[in-house]
Amino acid sequence: MEKLLQKMARQLDSLDEASLMALWEKYAGIVSRFEPTKRWEESALVFALIQAKRWKNQAFNYNWAQQKRPEGNVATFAFALEHEDTPEPAARKRASVLQFRPRQGEGKTENEHGTASDPHDTPTGVH
Repeated sequence: MEKLLQKMARQLDSLDEASLMALWEKYAGIVSRFEPTKRWEESALVFALIQAKRWKNQAFNYNWAQQKRPEGNVATFAFALEHEDTPEPAARKRASVLQFRPRQGEGKTENEHGTASDPHDTPTGVH
C-alpha cells in the first residue's frame, strides 16, 4: 500500500501546478454538487489531488524562504498532532460542516422521503 501511495505521489509531483490549477474550477464545481455516484467520488479525489499539489508547493516555498532568513529568525511551516500551545480539547472552537446544496432547478426531484434524487445516478455505497 505504501509503495503504491509513494508512486502516486511521484506521479502527482511530476505534474505542473499551473496545469492542475486550470482544472480547479471544474472539479470544485463538480464536487460542490454532491451525487452518490462513482463519477462524483472520482471527481472528489481529483479535486483533492489538485489541492494536495498546491498545498505541497506552498509548504515547500514557505520553508525554502524561511531558510533564507537571517539565523534566529526562522519560522517553520509545521503541522503537528499535538503541540504545547494547542488548547485543551474542551477549549477548542468546534468545527462546522459546510453543506453543499444543489442549485434551484438542477433536475433533481424529490422522492417519497422528501429528499432530492436523480434517477440517472447510480449509488456507490457509504464510504
